[in-house]
Parts: sequence; C-alpha cells; structure tokens
Amino acid sequence: MRSNPEIDGDEHNWLRHYLTGTANEMYTEHLSSAFIGLTFAQVAEFIFVKLKLLLFAIEVKDESQETKIIINPGNKVKTQERTLGFFIAGSAQEVKRANFYCKECHDDLTDIEKIKECKCRTGMGRHAAKNHKNFIVNDPPVISTNMSLPAAHLDHFQDKSPEIDIKKYDVTGMFHWCEARSIDQCVMTRHDASKITLSGHVLVTVFAQQDSPLIGLRSLVMPLRASMFHYHELKHIILLGNLAYIRKEWHTLCNFPMVDILDGSPLNRADLRSVNINLCDMCIILSANKTEVVDPSVTDKETILASLNIKAMQFDEPQNNKFGTSIYDGRKANNDVTLVGANIPMITEIVNDDSAQYLDQDDDDDPDTELYMTQPFATGTTFAISVLDSIMSAAYFNPKALTLIRALVTGGATPELELILAEGAGVKGGFSSPDTLRNRDRCRVAHLPVYDGAFAKFANGGCYGELVVSALKNFNILCLGVYRYRDADNPMPLAGGVPCTKRYIITNPPYEFALCPTDLIMAFVPFDPHDTKHRVRRKERSSLQQASVKDDKYQPLQIHT
Repeated sequence: MRSNPEIDGDEHNWLRHYLTGTANEMYTEHLSSAFIGLTFAQVAEFIFVKLKLLLFAIEVKDESQETKIIINPGNKVKTQERTLGFFIAGSAQEVKRANFYCKECHDDLTDIEKIKECKCRTGMGRHAAKNHKNFIVNDPPVISTNMSLPAAHLDHFQDKSPEIDIKKYDVTGMFHWCEARSIDQCVMTRHDASKITLSGHVLVTVFAQQDSPLIGLRSLVMPLRASMFHYHELKHIILLGNLAYIRKEWHTLCNFPMVDILDGSPLNRADLRSVNINLCDMCIILSANKTEVVDPSVTDKETILASLNIKAMQFDEPQNNKFGTSIYDGRKANNDVTLVGANIPMITEIVNDDSAQYLDQDDDDDPDTELYMTQPFATGTTFAISVLDSIMSAAYFNPKALTLIRALVTGGATPELELILAEGAGVKGGFSSPDTLRNRDRCRVAHLPVYDGAFAKFANGGCYGELVVSALKNFNILCLGVYRYRDADNPMPLAGGVPCTKRYIITNPPYEFALCPTDLIMAFVPFDPHDTKHRVRRKERSSLQQASVKDDKYQPLQIHT
C-alpha cells in the first residue's frame, strides 16, 4: 500500500482527495458464511455500510462448473459457502472483516476495528451452507421506474428493434462483428472526412513507419466494440497515421464495424481538423516507432510534440447551415463544443515516466514528483508503460487479479475466444443463440451526473455513501468513486477567471464524503437489453443531423472504456 505524503495548502485539495483514492488497492477474500443465500447487491450494500469495504465482483461457477468472475451481478447471483469476493480497500487486513464477520458476535459493534475472528464463526445461514450454490435468479430484480437508466431484465437478451439485421456479433457473442472490409473501402481523404459529420468519435493517432513493429491495435479496438454496448452506442473510430503501417494490422481490425482510416500525420493540423478533433470524445496518441536513442528524455518526443500541438490549436465557432442551425447545437447545449485544443479529451502514451512533466504546461508539478502524483497521470491524460509493471506485479501475487483486470480493460473474454485468438484465426462471426446473446449481459463503466436525474438530491453537498446505497438498492448500480473537476473547491484559479476542465478520480471515498453539483459518479451500470431511452435518443440525433433540428438537453451516459 502506498504511504501518502502530507499535502499542505487549499490549492492542493484535489491532490489530497486523489491520494486518498490511490491508497486503495484490489484484494480478494472469501466471504463470511453470514452472507450465504444473500444476493450480491445485498452483500455489497451491507459490506459497504457496516464494514466500510467496497465489494465489486465475485467468483462463481456456471452450469458446466467452470469458474468465472462476474462484476456487479446485482440480484442475479446469490452467495454460497466461501464465495470469493473482489474488494477495493486500504489494506489486506481491512478486507479480513468480510471473512471474519459473524452476525451473532459482531452485529452490535460500532467500532469495525474490533471485528476479529470469533470462536463460533457460525453466522446466519450456516444451516444452508451444504445445499447452497451460486445460481442465476430466474426472476428479474424489482426496479424503480423513476430513473432514466433501466436495469437489465435477464429474460430478454434478443433485441427486437428494426435494426436487428445490422447487429451481428462474433461467434462468442462478446463483441460486435461485421463482414471483412478491404482497407481501400475504409480509407478516407481530408475531403471525404469533411463530408462526414464526425462528432463524439474516438480518434486514434499513430506514429509509425512501414517497418515499425506491430503494437496490436486490435487490443485497443476490441473494448470499444464490446457487445454490452448497443450498436447505435458504438463510437466511430478514426485511425490517423501511416497507411502502410495500418495495412499490416488491418487483418485484425477488418471485422469490427465503424472503423475508418485517414492516411496522414498526427502532427498535421489540417489532418486533425478534417476529422473534427475538437468534437471527439477521446484522442489517443500512440507511437509504434523504434526508439533507439541515447538520451531517454527524448524517447517520447513525437507523442509529446503531438500532444502540445493539439493543445495549442484554436477552433472557430461552428457556422449555421441553410436551416439556420448548426449540427453542433446539441453539443453546445451541453457545453461540449471545444474551442481550445487544451480542452480536448486526450490520452498520450509515454515510455519514460519523466516525460509526464512536459505534457502539461500549466501545472506546477515538481520534476522529481512520482508519476502517480503528477497531474497528467492523475487526470488520465497520459498512460505510462511502467503501469504494466504494476499490473504484472499484482498478477504475480494474485493470479486472479489478471483475469479481473482483463475483463475490465478488454470488455471481457471467454475460453473459446482466447483459443480462437491464440490460434491466429481472428475474430469470427457466428449465428446468435441464447447462450451467446447471454454473454452481452455484462456491466459497463459509466459516468453518471450528480446534478440531474435520480441523483440530483445529492448534488449540493450530499453524502456519497447515501448515494451509493441508493444506487445499489434501486438500480443495481455499483459506484466506484467520484470523477471531479480539479478545481472544484477553487473554481476560479486562473488570472482570466477560466476554471480548469481537467477531472481526476477519487476512488472509493469515505461514506460521509461531500459531493459537488459538477461531480460525475464512476459506476458499474448493468446491461439494458431494451435500451428504450437510447433508441429515442438515436432518432433525435439522426433528425438533428439530417434536418438540423435543435437538440434537447437530455444527456445520455458517457461511457468510459
């Protein structure tokens, strides 16, 4: 566990909150027999309120007795004897509470530090331990209808929408799939790109030459094509880079829908403007070039220059069309139109940890600051290769951690899919069946606004813990933390009075943590097979693009992948 330094000064409130979150780590522990027969949602709520722990996944066995990890199964799964739980907590000793808890001995305790292993260790439900198994509940959970995010009804996996013919999945049902497309069909020119209304897309810029080693773009694209997203929720992916290099990787990407290519350079502003970089949901800067340099400080020069170049760009207010409105009106209503490059959502890959200090010109990080404490890392604008070392270390001490991290990062995997990819067959399409469609029922990580909807009552100084309990009880939504503006406590830090648009994550804050109206809640949201709200939203968006009808203020979920 990290030992956090003392932070002084109100201007560093964000760092104090952030370090509180970084003190948490992932642990596994078997659940006490006191929880036998309870649903995951019930156990997670009790453990959060009573034991001050965050349970977010459990290990179960399917009908074929194969073990798998399910993230936030809600009311679908009941626990059995020695169910293995996955926790986010401050230390392994804290997680022991979930194993030691006994209803008879600890029910009346107010000091959780006194929860130790008792002699009886019977707990409620011990008499049913021999006959209990983890099983899928046939009846769907009781869901409140007041929220705009309906939870999944497990009996209905087949999508009944008119678009069913264009919704195809791979043979395992884990990812969206389409017939193989030739690379020539997907290559755009600047003129072609300017004709497309690109908005809310993902722009992947790649520095590479024809002889550059492969970096595996498929691993980046697969999570964005996970089947837990509905087809109309998929974000258009634009690959900007050397066409000769992308051609070498295309055979691994050709079966994923809505992937296009612009042959150009990540440093060329004309190329960046042609794909509406100011309207993208995320810009990812990667490098596949070989780095044979003596001075490690220039190892990441290309990606750093690209990042700084984009941040220095300026964009004009969009012009109205012949209908008197702009295709960006919907984004303007939600303050999503970016006029300054520094506000573009961006993540930059770096090899050398020290390179992080060059990415943000307006931060005050000390050059000797550890990577995890720098603003680029804390706000999610950089990804360092050294992070993989941390993952490898975690997998060494806890082999199950790698399986869970893979499910979180890649969108999920099955033994069948692993075998197909290991043999080099690529992602293959298949006919949908109830078994494969059931694989769509996976949680997604989403940003839920506090200022609107069912959580609005918590917006002005509301208690985070009460929001967590409300989300679990009413919607089977499991909250992970708070996604907050860096200057939420000091909204006018700059001379010009312009608040910072950077956000950072506060992982598993204390129960009594006070919320701000601008906060977003990072949460595991259950799969919704019906998705009525999003279908209505899609029709509105289509009308906006075709007839330039002004959009309303309804905000769909912003999905973090």
